[in-house]
Amino acid sequence: MKHKSLSALISSFNLFVFTFFLLSETTSCVDSQYEACVPKKCGGQSISYPFWIQGEQESYCGYPGFELTCQNNHPILQIPENNYTIQEIFYDSQSIRISVSNLSSECLPPIRNLSLEGDEFKFASSGIPYLHILSNCSLPLPGGLLDSNRISCGAKNEDVWGSALAMFENNKNLSYALGKCKTQVLAPVELNGYDGIEEDYMDVLRRGFVLRWTATDCSECESSGGRCGFNESSFHFLCFCKDRPHRVSCKTRRSNLKLILGAAAAGVGILLILSFYIIRKLLQSELTESYQNIENFLTNYRSLTPKRYTYSDIKKMTNSFRVKLGQGGFGYVFKGKLENGCFVAVKVLKGLKGTGEEFINEVVTISRTSHVNIVTLVGFCFEGRNRALIYEFMPNGSLEKFIYDRNSSTFHQLGWEALYRIAVGISKGLEYLHRGCNMRILHFDIKSHNILLDEDFCPKISDFGLAKLCPQKESIISLSGTRGTIGYIAPEVFSRNFGGVSHKSDVYSYGMLILEMVGGRKGIDVGVDQSTEIYFPEWIYNRLVLNQELGLPDNVNDEANESARKMIIVGLWCIQTDPSHRPSMSRVVEMLEGSLESLQIPPKPFLSSPSRSPAESSTTHTHTS
Repeated sequence: MKHKSLSALISSFNLFVFTFFLLSETTSCVDSQYEACVPKKCGGQSISYPFWIQGEQESYCGYPGFELTCQNNHPILQIPENNYTIQEIFYDSQSIRISVSNLSSECLPPIRNLSLEGDEFKFASSGIPYLHILSNCSLPLPGGLLDSNRISCGAKNEDVWGSALAMFENNKNLSYALGKCKTQVLAPVELNGYDGIEEDYMDVLRRGFVLRWTATDCSECESSGGRCGFNESSFHFLCFCKDRPHRVSCKTRRSNLKLILGAAAAGVGILLILSFYIIRKLLQSELTESYQNIENFLTNYRSLTPKRYTYSDIKKMTNSFRVKLGQGGFGYVFKGKLENGCFVAVKVLKGLKGTGEEFINEVVTISRTSHVNIVTLVGFCFEGRNRALIYEFMPNGSLEKFIYDRNSSTFHQLGWEALYRIAVGISKGLEYLHRGCNMRILHFDIKSHNILLDEDFCPKISDFGLAKLCPQKESIISLSGTRGTIGYIAPEVFSRNFGGVSHKSDVYSYGMLILEMVGGRKGIDVGVDQSTEIYFPEWIYNRLVLNQELGLPDNVNDEANESARKMIIVGLWCIQTDPSHRPSMSRVVEMLEGSLESLQIPPKPFLSSPSRSPAESSTTHTHTS
């Protein structure tokens, strides 16, 4: 009752305060953040949100990762360690034209490969051509090849490039040159339809190329007279207005109620002060209790938790949240670097939900684990309302992009054999969670988005926010409500009529995952809409029963074909409607590593999980009854 009364009081108070100030006259002073975020000029270019100029604007005037420096009247953007000159910013289309900095001379400055690690910037078009810059080339080279493609540096820069070549992708001698040169840098370019045949490589580099950015649209705020900004603590877009910051725009609605309230302004003021004081005390008491509960828990289990960092440490290791790796309902993930030089992924969480159960789950649960297929938690931050989790850095990101993003430059690195090894690795990670710890860990959110890949494409299970601990001997656990992601949730999790919730619920999610891996990679036309995974299990099951071809591509060898068949059969066993009919994860590992001939086709699953589109795959649902 205490919580309901407090919630009702807060809601009434918020409505009252909002109405009162909405109908008040304009404030007597201009908000300082509004004044600070006035657009700046660098050369002839106007700089405003999401960009901001270091030393001339505050960081809250722009989006993390969009920091610029103004050098010689040119805006310079660093991505992530290369300096690029911004030639023009197209705010309407959210795109920029950039080129390699310091291209004034006839000789190239040192250039590194452009790596768009985060999701702030993407190439404006797919299939962008590259200029191949080759150095440390073995001499002698054929005279024609050297003369027509050599980078002319002059004596002072000979030590930088030495025997170096610049060649476009369509150059017939490129393959030969690649075999003669030790170092290659790929510089993205825009060829204007000439394919580089009639153009000088320096002119092409100076012209640059176009990137698009993804950040909150600023137009609604600006059209209302505001200036866009960003709150780094809560990771929310803000519209700075003359009176105060707003969430979207400065527009407010007024009504005739102002005439009525004007007569009672003095009394209302007193009521506001008293109400604010009372609610502040109640709210502080409740929030302090939640914070203290988490603080006490972390103190009591200090020996089980990893290193604790301050929020200033988090800002330092992420270079003020410069490189964003991804985002979700939980918050944002940024690339960071520890003092020892090791890269990490920093997961910054939004706000403090309820009692902080998910945060405690992730810190304590994953700290109990140590397995090659479980992501390592390096540390965490819990400071006021700021919370973050620091993981080992996984350079290949999540499995999800290799299943659905067919335009990814790294998509084709993942062949059927690698996909099979990933499926086996995930199964061993889950087997460890279910059997390898003192307490059985049920993950409850196994999906492609939560499978991360290291530099060798070794899979690691991540995101333990929904996990539950239970004794090894207990097969059925008590679970209030539904937790998990649509498309992966076992039938018994959303309806107890199908059976009790247990480790077999993770088995179901794993089955849907490996069927998704096969279905996403197969390139098969099953004659139905593939926006959901519900059709593929039924289609592939019917094919297995009738001993028909599975429609795998012609270039798949016998070994890969066998691996794909094993994944399909195991996946169909795992998604059996009755939990007792599903294999344990130990049995799943045996089935995957055993022979195809030893596997039997399972009964047809009675029920498929609710349908899900690829775009929804990172949406996690929790519901408490």
